[in-house]
Amino acid sequence: MSTAADTPDGPVLVRVNHVYKEFTHGARVLQVLRDVNLTLLQGEMVGIIGASGAGKSTFLHCLGTLDLPTRGEILFGDTDITRLSPPQLASFRNRTIGFVFQFHHLLSEFTALENAMMPALIARMPTREAKSRAVEMLDAVGLSERLQHRPGELSGGEQQRVAIARALVMRPRLLLADEPTGNLDTKTSEEVHELLFRLNKEHDLTVLVVTHNMDLARRMPRRIRMEDGRLVDDRGPSSAKAPPPA
Repeated sequence: MSTAADTPDGPVLVRVNHVYKEFTHGARVLQVLRDVNLTLLQGEMVGIIGASGAGKSTFLHCLGTLDLPTRGEILFGDTDITRLSPPQLASFRNRTIGFVFQFHHLLSEFTALENAMMPALIARMPTREAKSRAVEMLDAVGLSERLQHRPGELSGGEQQRVAIARALVMRPRLLLADEPTGNLDTKTSEEVHELLFRLNKEHDLTVLVVTHNMDLARRMPRRIRMEDGRLVDDRGPSSAKAPPPA
């Protein structure tokens, strides 16, 4: 099995090798991802663009272990996540990957602090440590004065900031964002964009953003376009091709 060795551009976080994803509906087979190859470096900020149905969200789900490819491998270091058992995948996902979606998915009955603590509590982290981390992340996203507010008492932008804090509370190495500002107005979207760039820089966090927002995409140091399940354009300093599996 090949490994995610470092490149001259920096340490590799993830290497995707010849990934395909198919869905079967009766006798019909729908191929959503077709021979996808990608290398992500530690600390990269990457945007993925493409038309609806191009395979962007499916790719993000495979990369984030929410789904598994039909074939191919996804390497985090020397760990091929496609070979992990469901319990191993759940543990790996909670420790290594943070998610931000178009809708914040906050629990309405809990405060911002309690929502941000959730991943740590699920990982059975001691409550005091989970609370300390959640407070730290909420402060990092500018919500130190809103800890005890419930989602219904927060603006749309503040709700998404809580979701980002929750995604970061386990100190993941990779943050995956699927249209994170799709439900926000222009001004609030810009604030969330600036926050993602700042977190990327301050925490050496690899950030992969699926977006239809071309203003955001143009600001990305690396921009990838998907079309019909393939990566057809990869512009950036670390657009190295993945090697074939050994």
